Amino acid sequence: VDVAQMEVLRGPQGTLFGKNASAGVINITTQMPKMDFGGSVEASYFDRNEVRLKGSVNVPLGQDLAARVTGFYGEYDGNIRNTTTNSWVNGYKHYGVRGQFLYEPSDDLRLYLAADYYKNNDDCCADIIATGPLTGAGAPSTSLGFLALPPQSGADTRAVAQNLVTSTLEEGWGVSFQGDLALGDHTLTSITAYRGWDNTEIRDGDWLDRAYVGFAQLHDSGPQTSTTFTQELRLTSPADQALSYVLGAFYSRAESERTFTRNVTQCTAAAGAPTTTLVPCGSAFANPSTTPSGSATFGSTFNNVAMFGQATYKLSDTIRFIAGLRYTHDNLSVFHKRVSPLTGPGIQPNFDQGVYNEYLRLVGLGTSPTAAAGAAVTASNGVPWTGKTSNDNLSGKAGFQFDLNEDTMAYATYARGYKGPAYNVFFNLTGTGTNVIEPETSNSFEIGLKNSLLDGALTFNIAAYYARYNNFQANNPDLVAGVVVTRFTNAGTVSTQGIEMDLAWRLGRNTNLSAGLSVNDAHVVNFKAPLGSTAAIPTGTKLGYAPTWKGSMAVDHTIETGGFANLAFGASMNFQSSQLSLFAADAVQRQFGTIPAYALVNANVGLVDPDDKWKLTFVVRNLFDKAYPAAIVNGGVGGSYRYQIPRDADRYWGVTGRFSF
Repeated sequence: VDVAQMEVLRGPQGTLFGKNASAGVINITTQMPKMDFGGSVEASYFDRNEVRLKGSVNVPLGQDLAARVTGFYGEYDGNIRNTTTNSWVNGYKHYGVRGQFLYEPSDDLRLYLAADYYKNNDDCCADIIATGPLTGAGAPSTSLGFLALPPQSGADTRAVAQNLVTSTLEEGWGVSFQGDLALGDHTLTSITAYRGWDNTEIRDGDWLDRAYVGFAQLHDSGPQTSTTFTQELRLTSPADQALSYVLGAFYSRAESERTFTRNVTQCTAAAGAPTTTLVPCGSAFANPSTTPSGSATFGSTFNNVAMFGQATYKLSDTIRFIAGLRYTHDNLSVFHKRVSPLTGPGIQPNFDQGVYNEYLRLVGLGTSPTAAAGAAVTASNGVPWTGKTSNDNLSGKAGFQFDLNEDTMAYATYARGYKGPAYNVFFNLTGTGTNVIEPETSNSFEIGLKNSLLDGALTFNIAAYYARYNNFQANNPDLVAGVVVTRFTNAGTVSTQGIEMDLAWRLGRNTNLSAGLSVNDAHVVNFKAPLGSTAAIPTGTKLGYAPTWKGSMAVDHTIETGGFANLAFGASMNFQSSQLSLFAADAVQRQFGTIPAYALVNANVGLVDPDDKWKLTFVVRNLFDKAYPAAIVNGGVGGSYRYQIPRDADRYWGVTGRFSF
């Protein structure tokens, strides 16, 4: 909402943007308040009852003071039918507001204050059971659970059967204050910000409409709160000199706490129960149900301090050298305490400091970690387990730019990326999962050409790159207490290399063409199996969500009618080759967890005011109705695979009206 500019910065960007920007940055800049009155309103309707509203108004409050207020509202019924409740799910209701104030009393001082609040209420995202039951080898199997499930049609499946609506409730707010002060020909910038975030995840973990004999009901709820405080100071030199630079310091403190509860309902077959059909718990053919429950509270505190600097030195009118360094100190502490019974699918025994100490003692005696984790439960003392780690890092970049002529620039860049240490604290934590996730580092090389041709009408850029990531931090599927979970681990060494191209061509006064193409080889170099696991992903395996080919093309054309409105036409297409969704050691899981190649085509036609005061546009998304999953997960009923189906996996239409004043 109210976006002024979006930048895609490829490759490690930690020097100026901080840790965890080891692969790149998407930098989004909002519109700033202006000293003139104005604004815009926009309303959209899309089929299946999706409504989007947004607007902004800019108000001058004096000669040097202006305010800008932005608001949005959206709701959508969803694209998946829940046959249990006979309602649509995977929809949302979002609304929020942002206020901004800009005060510029002189050329030497600028003060900017922004605050925002938003609330999301999503009945999202229910996994559909997209395949039939399968054996571990991927062969068709049988499971009585499928008698209660809607038919499976792969990526065309659009129904679930759940008695708990999978949903996400989220609320966020923040405030930031920026001051820019001229110190001679330099500028001193201070940015102070605070954000709060409350989130509750509600999940139906059994994907059935109730508990049955042999199919326990798993209902999860996990409210979480977090806050982040940041402070940044920057000193920026003038840009129009031989040596220009920026120096800065940064501090952040992020705190998070979550309480996760798993409620289980399970039962066994009574005497005489049929064996060829589902037997609901609570029926005459089922023994009385038991309802084990487990609850864990865990969280983290992350302190980060950094100092950074980057400079550009003009060796001549055509050659520039760029260099930067960033020193980072990370300090992370975590805690975890779980209280649960000793029975129930998907629930581990108690885990706390007493359990962990006993686990270490038994391991020291030569007991296997797996056995020690189970034996240690008798030592539970109710004191949360704690862990902490710290790390120092020096990263940066170096490169040069060479103007071959006034229209073409060649460049070469080396950058060192850094992603801080972590812990994988989650509900079913055991002693084998308390290890530190070591920091990820990367070395990235890029060469390229940036071209402005045809008197600026055509921009064409091409780049070749290579990056190698050590201690690559990745999510791997794993089996814990009979339930598939996603475990955050150091996955070893991986690399990515390829070529990217993009162009923007103004074909005429009213016609524009844009296109982009990426050819990328991202794969495992040397996999490091998680602690407690012997499964290794083979060298050469493609990384998750990294298609080899990915591209886009868009064209828009306006016909000036000379009347009350011009006609605007547009079309776009994006495509990608197959990509791995399940970054797993097992070849069968990788096979069934691969998203096939697909292409999407969108089109629009509209009426546009010649002075651009208003616009009415009719759009069709996914014109050829191409179904595809956004993600594939294993561990469904009877060994089946679960798909996440996005909104754009179906053709839909809509109309948008915008008015500016």
